Amino acid sequence: MGSCRKSGDGGLMKLDQLPTPCYIVDEGKLRDNLSILKKLQDDTGCKILLAQKAFSTFAEYPLISNYLCGTTASSLYEARLSAEEMGKENHIFAPAYKDGDFDEIASLCGHIVFNSFAQLEKYQNRCKGASIGIRINPECSTQDHAIYDPCAPGSRLGITVANFCPERLGGVEGFHFHALCEQNADALATTLDAVEEKFGKWLYQMKWINIGGGHHITRSDYDIKLLEQCIKRIQDKYQVEVYLEPGEAIALNAGYLITEVLDIVENGIITLILDTSAACHMPDVLEMPFRPPLLNSGQEGEKAFTYRLSSLTCLAGDIIGDYSFDDEVKIGDHLCFLNTAIYSMVKNNTFNGIQLPAIAVMSEDGNYRMIKSFDYHDFKNRLS
Repeated sequence: MGSCRKSGDGGLMKLDQLPTPCYIVDEGKLRDNLSILKKLQDDTGCKILLAQKAFSTFAEYPLISNYLCGTTASSLYEARLSAEEMGKENHIFAPAYKDGDFDEIASLCGHIVFNSFAQLEKYQNRCKGASIGIRINPECSTQDHAIYDPCAPGSRLGITVANFCPERLGGVEGFHFHALCEQNADALATTLDAVEEKFGKWLYQMKWINIGGGHHITRSDYDIKLLEQCIKRIQDKYQVEVYLEPGEAIALNAGYLITEVLDIVENGIITLILDTSAACHMPDVLEMPFRPPLLNSGQEGEKAFTYRLSSLTCLAGDIIGDYSFDDEVKIGDHLCFLNTAIYSMVKNNTFNGIQLPAIAVMSEDGNYRMIKSFDYHDFKNRLS
């Protein structure tokens, strides 16, 4: 079915030598994204962190560290991964911290953000010199993905202005908010208006503000000029350091997932049974929902041959989507999904005992190298 990018001569592996299923990280595209983010830092003086919740393939941390200022974590394990593999600024936010984890977190992280004043008061004296922040909720929804909307009514994420207690800000140096999901800079501008309206008078007391993730900065139509204006507006008005923590923007369109057609089933719909799975290997397909692009394919009915792409799990709804092709697909063919670096490796699972995809890297010269493969022991060792 073609390749994701032409393979160079003399590479360690060719595309057809990779096992399936297999994630492939495209280092050339990853570097392209990082270069855009580095320029934004240079032009504005902001600091950009890798949100590990979207992409934590630490084999690429040495590359990422050449461009970004560090990482942000959502748990002790992500904080440890950052400290061990990145070794730069290490920020953390969690809706709540476990008492037994906190001292180690404090030893690893230079910035610790709390979700409530109760958590702040419980742990503030154990922060070991870290810069302390609190998460605010501007209650400004600009997106349609309810599952990813931290500003939805009743959200547990962030302190609303009605619950804000300025008298409890002693020792707090920063505000954090996260309200976007795969959005352009106009959504940030709208959200900043809400932040200033509700929390601006206290922002003058802060040393930094983290404006979260969800900024699709490396998307081709992203309005970087407006983003720069937003950043400079906050810097100049409040004299604060501005952090951003994108995840998707770092690895956007920088990954592939190759899969083999194992069988073809016809029962009113022609279905390709693949050795990859939405439920196991691309959970956002079912959660968002998300339709991963597929190399050399079109929408349903657009090309001559239309198929439903499904998996080898027993879940009836484990369906990736309906795609069309110029040529008939046959058992044994390989297909290549695009934009599968983000929220895939970090969210995959072994439901039904399905094997996890291997992980390979495509270097900028087009050659491939395998960096991780999985077997039965990875499945068994998660269980008891």
